[in-house]
Amino acid sequence: MESRVDKPSHLSVILDLSPTQWYLSAKTTNPYPLSIGSFLSQLLAFLNAHIATKNENTLAVFGALPGKSVMFYTSTEALVDEPLPLDANSYLPFKMLDTTVTQWIFRELDAIEPGDEPPCALVGALTKALCYINRITLPSTSSTNVAEGSTHLPDPRILILSVSPDLSSSYIPIMNAIFSAQKLKVTIDVCKIYGPDTIFLQQAAHLTNGSYIYLERRDALLQYLIMSFLPPPLVRKVLAVPRQDKIDFRAACFCHKNIVDVGFVCSVCLSIFCQPVPVCSTCR
Repeated sequence: MESRVDKPSHLSVILDLSPTQWYLSAKTTNPYPLSIGSFLSQLLAFLNAHIATKNENTLAVFGALPGKSVMFYTSTEALVDEPLPLDANSYLPFKMLDTTVTQWIFRELDAIEPGDEPPCALVGALTKALCYINRITLPSTSSTNVAEGSTHLPDPRILILSVSPDLSSSYIPIMNAIFSAQKLKVTIDVCKIYGPDTIFLQQAAHLTNGSYIYLERRDALLQYLIMSFLPPPLVRKVLAVPRQDKIDFRAACFCHKNIVDVGFVCSVCLSIFCQPVPVCSTCR
């Protein structure tokens, strides 16, 4: 029987693809500028390392774009328009992953119309990742021995690569997604590539026993990814994986969606308000 350490691992990667934030990240005035082209080359090397670690490992890539979320790649389904030509000098799974992710990302970025940029749909991408994990980790109903089949289920985790700041209006949906991840025993890791620390993603990593890392040197992105996020959660128990020292547990009020230091909590439904209210607007 397989040991727990030898279990296959599933990794869902969520890419924050805000054009404005990536433009700011690539500016040469930054101490360590990182363009989206350099980011993709290092990301693809990390994704290839994951699927090469174990043959049974599975992978899914989701994109959080302005106003929508899209699945770019999944190792269980083909999302390319046409089959790739055979190339004796490349490993087919690597080439399919690189081509599919790159084509989808640039197709979606080119389709963004100029003008006011809506916030990236990070919650939508996170929800899709959880739904996908729930589907692939459920034991087959046709199996006569569920206990035997459950040993081959992948160990799921989600990695969020973030460049956007917190969106206070998304506090409740993100917390609901965190509770769903806890129920599914899904680890959420966060790599903050650019911008200020995100309070909500810090809480997501902490509450699901994941790692939150803020990149101090963006030119070493691949090293951070390989050393901190490539090992599955079971292997990390014997490794010195960096974790955040301080966690900001502030919440957003339900009335104005502002992040508050001191709030007023309803004793019935635990809704948070920035000022006293005679009647709770949530459970009244």
